[in-house]
Amino acid sequence: MDEQLPVWCNGEEWCSVTSTATLIGKKWHPVVIERLLSSGPMGFSELQDAVDGISSKVLSDTLKDMEDKTLVDREVISDRPVRVRYSLTDRGADLRPVIEAMDEWGTQHLRPAQDEEESLA
Repeated sequence: MDEQLPVWCNGEEWCSVTSTATLIGKKWHPVVIERLLSSGPMGFSELQDAVDGISSKVLSDTLKDMEDKTLVDREVISDRPVRVRYSLTDRGADLRPVIEAMDEWGTQHLRPAQDEEESLA
């Protein structure tokens, strides 16, 4: 396993919870992690198809951020045409129980909203 990621906290005893939430708490991060956990490594287009509603730019930014945080690995498959494959690092794969717990909690406590105004998200 890679060394631990550096985080700065102001002495809060719940620092590990908030730091983890900051790492994966962006809108698309948990979805990308879940798709890579369930389907394994994917190319950019394949991943975009698997994540409904995400634009190319947002997916690109998300993957770059996750790569910077050593959650996702980017492997160049070919130069011409340029093809890349994204996979979870060991650190990213270790988020499996967190993602599964989020899914379980959501399944138990959330329901589809009737319209956008009713939605909590």
